[in-house]
Amino acid sequence: MSGLVITNGIRFLILLIVQVLVLKRLSPGIESFNYIHILLYPLFILLLPLRTPQALTLGLSFMLGLMVDVFYDSPGVHAAASVFTGYLRGLVLGYMEPRGGYNVNFSPTKERMGFRWFAGYAAVLMAGHLFFYFSMEAFTFAYFADTLLKTLFSFVVSMGFVLAVMFVFNPES
Repeated sequence: MSGLVITNGIRFLILLIVQVLVLKRLSPGIESFNYIHILLYPLFILLLPLRTPQALTLGLSFMLGLMVDVFYDSPGVHAAASVFTGYLRGLVLGYMEPRGGYNVNFSPTKERMGFRWFAGYAAVLMAGHLFFYFSMEAFTFAYFADTLLKTLFSFVVSMGFVLAVMFVFNPES
């Protein structure tokens, strides 16, 4: 149990540091094309162990989002999106539950659940996170087309990063 806490604590710190020190500085190169935002930190929420209670998932999601907000100078937008993703995670896991159920001692990784299952799980949660994030950022329906474009372009790039991390680092727990 303590090994699981240490592993997830290290994952929390590494994803936070990578997000705020590396990915924040990346830009698409064309200043007028401001539709690509790389968000990797939701991977922490995706990889929480299956037996993590919903309240703890929401609390950790809030803490992670709040820390990202501090570095991005955004007033609670990342925190709100992270809590939404933490809540959505329980619903998606319930919907995608295999016929025999989950082995609750593990995290939902591509190694444990299979690449196809993980890609679908990550895609739903990342799309939800990004859409909610950009909706909260705009906070109006007047920019709905921009919100959809940002979600689409950011989803493609962010999912590429999520899958690359899963293949390169292959987290087991």
